[in-house]
Amino acid sequence: MADIKPFTISIPNKALDDLKLRLSLARFPDELNDAGWEYGAPLADIKRLTKYWKDEYDWRTAEKELNTTFVQFTTPITVEGFDPLNVHFIHQRSKVENAIPLLFVHGWPGSFIESVKIVKELSSPSDPKAPAFHVIAPSLPNFGFSDAPKKRGFAVAQYAELVQKLMMKLGYTEYVTQAGDWGFHITRTLSLHYPQHCKAIHVNMDEGLPPSFLKNPLLALEYATSRDTEREIKGRERTEWMLKESSGYRAQQSTKPQTLGYALADSPMGLLAWIYEKICEWTDKYPWTDDEICTWMSIYWFSTAGPAASLRIYYEEYHRWDDPKKRVTRENTRQYIPGKLGLTHQPNEVRVYPSTWTRTQGDVVFERFYDSGGHFFAYEKPTHLIADVREMYGRGGGAAGVVKGKHGY
Repeated sequence: MADIKPFTISIPNKALDDLKLRLSLARFPDELNDAGWEYGAPLADIKRLTKYWKDEYDWRTAEKELNTTFVQFTTPITVEGFDPLNVHFIHQRSKVENAIPLLFVHGWPGSFIESVKIVKELSSPSDPKAPAFHVIAPSLPNFGFSDAPKKRGFAVAQYAELVQKLMMKLGYTEYVTQAGDWGFHITRTLSLHYPQHCKAIHVNMDEGLPPSFLKNPLLALEYATSRDTEREIKGRERTEWMLKESSGYRAQQSTKPQTLGYALADSPMGLLAWIYEKICEWTDKYPWTDDEICTWMSIYWFSTAGPAASLRIYYEEYHRWDDPKKRVTRENTRQYIPGKLGLTHQPNEVRVYPSTWTRTQGDVVFERFYDSGGHFFAYEKPTHLIADVREMYGRGGGAAGVVKGKHGY
């Protein structure tokens, strides 16, 4: 199609100079002697990373690597009630005939970069017996190199409508998905609103509700009569920690995102501290390099709409401006939705629920538990995620053959 255009990341030198100037003028707060991580991102870490970002980090090298790794495009997509948005997306087509269209959807504080370690192996498997995928990984509106809507009401249902229209525009009338974080809620909404197109979803984030004897008698009986496993005990502790000690961001971003946005838009050091805390605490001892962190932050800093725009999805999820008939809430996406569902569990997810809870969400055809891994699973444990996606969607898997025939333009 004429309006699907190749895209290359190319940040102007002026923007790079501005970033370095702002980093050079950073003013740091003081810190208690024994603060550690309990008060937030440690001062020593932020000072070191600010200096590295300013003096040693090479964005041009990262930019070249991203452009080499990903086949990128942009195209305008119109969501009902909104002006057209120019959407950035990766489209890594496989050379394998009848490869499976796989939509990868990121969340916050991630971006399309979360797919960097999985796209090539999924689209061009090193094992000739492994299933191949056409991988589509958009920058959601307000993130990365996609536009941002200019009026309120762009909530989960609208994100789902946008990625659905993107898949249709690419010729994928049937497809499967993989997601976590906000991608969980968006892909669950695809199953709810577009089941004839979204044929199955795989998620790596725990959600769900306690099973009831009225709706889920077998799961409720299992939950009531089984003893807590070590995973469930530690999972409850992890979930309680998240709610008590690491959820302040949600309260701020879902109520007054604009106020926080001034700091993130003006201070790259402030942006670094805000997101660094999350990517460290939500992963499972992942050995972040300074270059990885700076690339992650730079995508936010150089994003088309600016880093403040990424916060708005939280506000829209809590404030209902959309059509009540199409409205989708977090509660909706945690409940039972017909369709094939795959679950991957890891111990350092932001919430860790019993399997009897997560299995209330749909027709679970794949489930796997790992003893390591956290919230950004595709980035932390790419080989695990690749294996799970292949097993679920490949020959003999629980969602094998859900996509019929050849698709794509």
